[in-house]
Amino acid sequence: MLRYQGSTGQVMSWELAENLGYFSKVKLQWEGDTTSGPANIQAAATKQIEFGGAFNGAVVKLAAGGAQVQSVISYYGSDDQTFTGYYVKDDANINSARDLIGKKVGVNTLGAHHEFLTREWLHQQGLSEDEIKKVQLVVVPPVNTEEALRSGQIDLAALNGVFRETAVARGGIHPLFADKDIFGKFSYGTLVFRKDFIAQNPDAVKDFVQGTARAIRWLQITPRDQVIAKFTEIITKRGRNENTKLLEYWRSSGLPVAGGVIAEKEIQIWIDWLERNGELPKGKVKATDLFTNKDNPYSNGTFGPTTGPTGEAVAAK
Repeated sequence: MLRYQGSTGQVMSWELAENLGYFSKVKLQWEGDTTSGPANIQAAATKQIEFGGAFNGAVVKLAAGGAQVQSVISYYGSDDQTFTGYYVKDDANINSARDLIGKKVGVNTLGAHHEFLTREWLHQQGLSEDEIKKVQLVVVPPVNTEEALRSGQIDLAALNGVFRETAVARGGIHPLFADKDIFGKFSYGTLVFRKDFIAQNPDAVKDFVQGTARAIRWLQITPRDQVIAKFTEIITKRGRNENTKLLEYWRSSGLPVAGGVIAEKEIQIWIDWLERNGELPKGKVKATDLFTNKDNPYSNGTFGPTTGPTGEAVAAK
């Protein structure tokens, strides 16, 4: 039994894998929901759950702090349909990175995707580290972020999914930048297990990874209406009193590579980032020590990029 934390109103790829019958040796046990990647992987590192997922920069920081964890598969990313946009009000007179000095940016949690991408964009736009420190990051729950922007509590809002689409539909705001503008199609987060758990339960981890990879592939090649129908079925069946209307805003898996195979650059870029900012001693962490693709069928030779989740041939993705 693999304990995990989910996300309210959403179906995670591993939950989909279980529903589709892609696991043969493991079962999942939901231990509640989380809205924080760093807290989720910390829970995995401290044995409250078996696996957790977070932004890769948060995974690097956790490992650098001594946690013995290893990433086994990518689980979210950005593409043309699924991404995080960073929005300002139309009348805010904020047109550049320099205009954000002294301003407030609303993010869902510190030490994760929204913070890293904001600071990386500011760096790429030419701000010095001292100037970047003058841009204040404010933690705001995603459900309240749009209102915080419109009421002037924050000046820039990180919005994705249903929160982005409904906010944009109401008008009066526009994106200053988006994460997909920085790195293009990119995988941003991975699932981690403790290394001792992997060593003691190699068959369970292998079964989990292969099933989750196939579920990701199913999402990548299945028509959107069928995905939403399946998600609705799963959420209704599990009976957690969730709002299925949010599923209308599902657009894609966000993962650019078949089956969520991890690329070294997706880890290395955040090691470089932390080293550059003085938050990680140079050379302390090696990217190749932090992840493995050995159990992913889309990496180990079982399937190829033109293979579907049950071995069928499909168009390349």
